Amino acid sequence: MDKYIRFDWAVKRLLRNKANFGVLEGLLTVLLNRPIQILDILESESNQQDYNDKFNRVDIKARDSEDEIIIVEVQVTRELYFLERILYGAAKAIIEHIELGKLYSEVKKIYSISILYFDIGKGDDYLYHGQNTFTGVHTGDHLQVTMKERDALVRRLPSEIFPEYFLIRVNEFDKVAVTPLEEWLDYLKNDHIRPDTTTPGLKEAREKLVYYDMDPSERAAYDRHVDAIMIQNDVLGTAKFEGLVEGRAEGRAEGRTEGILEVARNMKKMGIPVETIIRSTGLRPEEVEQL
Repeated sequence: MDKYIRFDWAVKRLLRNKANFGVLEGLLTVLLNRPIQILDILESESNQQDYNDKFNRVDIKARDSEDEIIIVEVQVTRELYFLERILYGAAKAIIEHIELGKLYSEVKKIYSISILYFDIGKGDDYLYHGQNTFTGVHTGDHLQVTMKERDALVRRLPSEIFPEYFLIRVNEFDKVAVTPLEEWLDYLKNDHIRPDTTTPGLKEAREKLVYYDMDPSERAAYDRHVDAIMIQNDVLGTAKFEGLVEGRAEGRAEGRTEGILEVARNMKKMGIPVETIIRSTGLRPEEVEQL
């Protein structure tokens, strides 16, 4: 049975190569429900490749044939200010891709796609989509923006301008994969790809993301990456459970606080970067340093 590389590793190490664009194009085609052609990969927040990357989110920023910007990120562990950060990321992309003095009509459309392996909020679905819209308070209709361009009236919906956000809650997917989107979720969660798949991107993934095609040193690095994620998730899950149990037993917030501190202690023993511990636990830098 074939063994396939995790998507977060592929984003970091493989999908920036033009020869592998087809994998990412397939995911985006299925998710956005229209053909996507990537022209180039742009500089993104986590392009660096070092040991600490395994504990951070990984992202890739692409420009497509419609001259729109698509940000795809994979995040394994929770982050307290996640929504604020993806808002910042979209705003930053807008600013980075319009030159000073250009017309506002040159603003790029941004898609922000987050593939999440942690619990975020409450909801029954594994895929959520959000965007700014202007809805009539009394009429319920959606506002169309009319502007004059080259002596013609052009109507544009806010949906054609404002960033769109997709949150993929991988852990919530528990279906038998039938549709192309479900096949992608099956791969994202279980690293499984059907041998007879015709889903855009997954056929390419079967050819390009094969575990045993990596050279021995790359396989060893990948195995360490996967082991570290498993250990970290186990530490976080155990400490969270122990903290909740202790908090309930004592009837005090101190129990939950001690659980968080225990998470941080264990993460620190594992050599996880302080920045990652802060994002995962919400502790202040000085609190982590004192552990």
